[in-house]
Amino acid sequence: MTRPAAPEVKLTRTISDYAQFGEAVVALALAALMVKAPFRLAVRSMALNRGASREDTQEAASIVRAIHRAARRVPWTSVCFDQGLALHWMLRRRGQRSILHYGIQQRDKKLSAHVWVSLGDDILIGEAEADSHTRVATFPAQPA
Repeated sequence: MTRPAAPEVKLTRTISDYAQFGEAVVALALAALMVKAPFRLAVRSMALNRGASREDTQEAASIVRAIHRAARRVPWTSVCFDQGLALHWMLRRRGQRSILHYGIQQRDKKLSAHVWVSLGDDILIGEAEADSHTRVATFPAQPA
């Protein structure tokens, strides 16, 4: 008895996808190191503004996919902070008006922190826990 041939799988990734993936790995590594650095250095890097003047949701979605793929493959546990920081850096580098949000939550006498990134009215990364945390800061700073 012969087995049916396996369906042919076509890879649809482009050179740009692979480049974004590589950039995401580097950004995640730098962000993971930044977590261990003095917080003021992280704050300076989060406030980076390279003439951010646009919102391209299609480009942003592609970068989010790259961050998610990279986060699954790096040899350390990638958490919301480094994923959010990496995404924010990558978007800002492209002139996107992303905002990195930092929130806290106290439950059972334990304090937890969470980071999420938005572009316009859309939360790009960290949406699942954003509502349960009280936003205490944004980068760049937003009017209250």
